[in-house]
Amino acid sequence: MRAMRRKDREVTNPIDLKNILDICIICRVAYQDAEGLTIVPMNFGYVYDDHLSLYFHSAKAGRKFDAFQTPQVVAFEMDGAHRLIEGEEACDYSYSFVSIIGNGTISIVEDKDEKIKAIRHLMHHETKRDFEVDSNMANKVSIFRLDVSNFTGKYHP
Repeated sequence: MRAMRRKDREVTNPIDLKNILDICIICRVAYQDAEGLTIVPMNFGYVYDDHLSLYFHSAKAGRKFDAFQTPQVVAFEMDGAHRLIEGEEACDYSYSFVSIIGNGTISIVEDKDEKIKAIRHLMHHETKRDFEVDSNMANKVSIFRLDVSNFTGKYHP
């Protein structure tokens, strides 16, 4: 991945990167299929140890379901903590935010136990609560895992 131009805004500390993941609620995934390029916003959960994996849920039909039946490389972006920075003149205005962008391979999760784990991560990330999830619940949705190959964090104070 190309180096970040503004190194002073780059976030590299794993704890700070996890904090950004916790702040962000929506992850936009860009992919290409037979219809062309598209980007889709999705709620997500994640596991971030020495490697970042993002989990998404979806209906068992539709464009992204069809596209992700075979693993494919995608790009993703998430952002949060938005705040307008006012100035005296138009060009003095700015915006404060945190973001993560990256690439990886997305694929459908078939393993029942991993699907249950993924739904728990999704629900915890979105609600900050822990839920019991069983096989019947997991069978109602599709789960996709994005194995992140590289990503960068950014903080614009």
